Amino acid sequence: MKNIFRKKETTETILSPFTGNVIKMEDVPDDVFSQKLMGDGIAIEPTEGIVVAPIDGEVIQFFHTKHAIGIRSTNGLEVLIHIGLETVALHGEGFEGFVKKGDHIKAGDKLITFDLGQIKVKADSIISPVVITNGDMVTSLIKSDEKMVTYGKSALLIVKTK
Repeated sequence: MKNIFRKKETTETILSPFTGNVIKMEDVPDDVFSQKLMGDGIAIEPTEGIVVAPIDGEVIQFFHTKHAIGIRSTNGLEVLIHIGLETVALHGEGFEGFVKKGDHIKAGDKLITFDLGQIKVKADSIISPVVITNGDMVTSLIKSDEKMVTYGKSALLIVKTK
């Protein structure tokens, strides 16, 4: 007898929230990300100061410093977008948010803009991780092999979930 309560496997494409150069997670100069303590994913070195929604879903966390945002897809996958490294120390300076916790968003919606030049000067790095934080749902993760991605257009991650 089939288990009628078992969720079927789904596949989600996570679009790039940034335009920029792709960096392997293992090469991020921050142990929390490079050792995948928050989860697996990929990072971008942005060339533009804009972040767009990589998936359809809901904003589940938006830090008051506007340097990071958490999104839950309509299928339950949770994605953290972290702008730069040690940018929390900027206390929101150079960031502008366009959404709030609880907002429903569509892939490509503008979430945050940031002053790229200011972050390059005042933060440890502009490298920006995109992390799947509930990896226990993931059965397969395919990472883009592109060197350069465009926000809202380039597929960054293809994720199968249970």
